[in-house]
Amino acid sequence: MSIVCRCSSGRDSVIHSLPHAITSDVSVSAPAALSNWRDFLVSLREERTRCDAPRPLRAMAEEFALRALALLFPQFAHPSRLGADGVDDEASHLEALLRAAITPLMPDAESVVAEILDRLPAVHAMLMEDARTITAGDPAAGSIEEVIISYPGFLATAVHRLSHELYLRDVPLFPRVLSEWAHRETGIDIHPGARIGAAFAIDHGTGVVIGETSEIGDRVRIYQGVTLGALAVSKKLQNRKRHPTIGNDVVIYANATILGGTTHVGDHSVIGGNVWLTSSVPERSVVQFTSRVEPRPAPDADGNDDGNDDGIEFHI
Repeated sequence: MSIVCRCSSGRDSVIHSLPHAITSDVSVSAPAALSNWRDFLVSLREERTRCDAPRPLRAMAEEFALRALALLFPQFAHPSRLGADGVDDEASHLEALLRAAITPLMPDAESVVAEILDRLPAVHAMLMEDARTITAGDPAAGSIEEVIISYPGFLATAVHRLSHELYLRDVPLFPRVLSEWAHRETGIDIHPGARIGAAFAIDHGTGVVIGETSEIGDRVRIYQGVTLGALAVSKKLQNRKRHPTIGNDVVIYANATILGGTTHVGDHSVIGGNVWLTSSVPERSVVQFTSRVEPRPAPDADGNDDGNDDGIEFHI
């Protein structure tokens, strides 16, 4: 049997011919050397039979996220579904998709589907407030529509607010698959268990990590590279508070790292860029990473600057 590969140039090329025993039903006789291969395929069949998750769960998560965005925001809707009838079409598809995704995962799927759909008006209201907050706080944002369509921080927040609703209802697996789709799309990693308040803004966003037990208050703004993480990674800490609590009206600048389940950042605080924080700070704190600035030695009497040693080594 020949294997034909369609190359990017459009040309077909024959790779090679494979023995009939490999490409056909593995139950037919084959050389003894293939016994491991046949046994392996048998075990894979049994594993697939036992698998509880719907087969295309990752694809369903992506479609669910896109359908939800298309329903909630006309900017994401397909051109054929821009009219009023398109709302009903999107809603119908979204409901069917959610039911198909979680029914194999849990016994009370119907009640969860109903609860999630009933929560969508509140989720939409929160996301609109997020979009307004991002627009108001970013001088580069030309309009709220620009934020909704193009800002990775808004997309990550939108998917998080959806996945969090599923997480709160103990839906297994699907919320995490949703959040990881957003992670791949935006470079922003928010665990669906994280609790995030109103008027949330992520600016730029690349490299942001928000752990499972993080709690974030209202009107918090986070910049790229921020980590809200745990002080230790151990399975013993599962189901315990491992990640920090951020108060209201806090700004956390780029590449700051805040760690620990008992770490609390007080309201109205500012955490500067590159800060490493593992203990609580009171409200209205300003935490900075201080760089040492010293003058370079002056040239010698002959104006020669080559012999001066700055006392700094650069390792490249």
